[in-house]
Amino acid sequence: MWDVGVNEPVLVVGGGLAGSEAAWQLAEAGIRVVMAEMRPVRPTPVHRSGQLAELVCSNSLRGDSPANAVGLLKREMAVLDSLIIRCAREAAVPAGGALAVDRDRFAQSVTDAVSRHPRIVVERREVEELPAGPAVLATGPLTSPALHRALERLLGEGALAFYDAIAPIVVADSLDMTRLFRGSRYGKGGSDHYLNAAMDRSRYEDFVAALLAAEKQPFKAFELEDIRYFEGCLPIEVMAERGLDTLRFGPMKPVGLSDPATGRRPYAVVQLRQDDLAAEHWNLVGFQTKLTAAEQGRVFRTIPGLEQARFVRFGLIHRNTFLNAPLHLDPLLRLRRRSQLRVAGQLTGVEGYVESAATGLLAARTLAAELAAGSPQPPPPETACGGLIRHLSERSARGFQPANISWGLIATPPELAAVRSRRERRERHAALAVGRIRDWAATLSGAARES
Repeated sequence: MWDVGVNEPVLVVGGGLAGSEAAWQLAEAGIRVVMAEMRPVRPTPVHRSGQLAELVCSNSLRGDSPANAVGLLKREMAVLDSLIIRCAREAAVPAGGALAVDRDRFAQSVTDAVSRHPRIVVERREVEELPAGPAVLATGPLTSPALHRALERLLGEGALAFYDAIAPIVVADSLDMTRLFRGSRYGKGGSDHYLNAAMDRSRYEDFVAALLAAEKQPFKAFELEDIRYFEGCLPIEVMAERGLDTLRFGPMKPVGLSDPATGRRPYAVVQLRQDDLAAEHWNLVGFQTKLTAAEQGRVFRTIPGLEQARFVRFGLIHRNTFLNAPLHLDPLLRLRRRSQLRVAGQLTGVEGYVESAATGLLAARTLAAELAAGSPQPPPPETACGGLIRHLSERSARGFQPANISWGLIATPPELAAVRSRRERRERHAALAVGRIRDWAATLSGAARES
């Protein structure tokens, strides 16, 4: 543990995954922290509770293999003693090759760890102005209007906007299991983690037609200024508008699946993923939508096996705000116009739960080293953590858009450039990256001990 001797606590604004991770990392570094979370005093359109680190879009933290970029990111975060990854492992539910969690158990675990830490004080209040001292802003895609305006005043331009989407969830005992079959694509991770509803061509085309004809929730007047969707989380009806076959080559793709009733691959398939440890709730994978609740009930109950489905939550679309990071953030996630303020989470322009938590971890680790009179450097570019920093600091500011971690963001080490097998290259790269992130962490803690 680092004894940095900070007299005043560091303020972390926001109690999502990034804020929770940042607060935990700072506290573990010996720094006193005040976390300001406006929920439940000021609710948001998508959160259900006042729990920290509440997951609202999906319960999946995506692929878990180190050959997958987000799987590598998880391993690097584990090396850095990530609270979010530890709690996710403890709350994991079966999900094939992915890491998915019981969202309530996960949020409770993070909430308990943060609120019980002796160096963290959680205050339920809205922060309306930018803090004067060292702070981490991790207010997420639904940053309050007051703080949004404060950022606009500082940065001189409005935050960009796009639209994020949430998929519906149904109750297991309302499903007709005789019309569904279990299985994950290509059998990855076993057969119990997904339910599948097969469609033939006629039923699929009727389903697409129903989606296109269904009533959508209208956008509010302020939202109409700049309507853009994140390509990785498109509403299902928007995908349907792009062509009749778009869905069956997207979230409804049947590849790697065989319907036991026919012994053949279906024309299209709807997958449901387990959403909690008890397997009582199932998420309609890729079915984020802006259909009205009534239309979701009508259209989605035409899916085989879902004729009597009860919905725990209907899907919805909400506005997501983020900074033009290449213009406003340096490689240590500091605002260029006010270096005492760091930004973390989706507000930076990363997309995804794991990526958001990783930026909270990186912001906190580098801030702790800085407060210890160190001169921290960003993580190496050949690591997944460094790849996120590359996205936020090296991309063109023109048309900047949020992104998930991918191998395209991670620099290839020169010693691996000649490896022709992609699989071998990624396996060797992953092992190398974990070692280099460990070395990077040692330089941060070493600088703190020497100060």
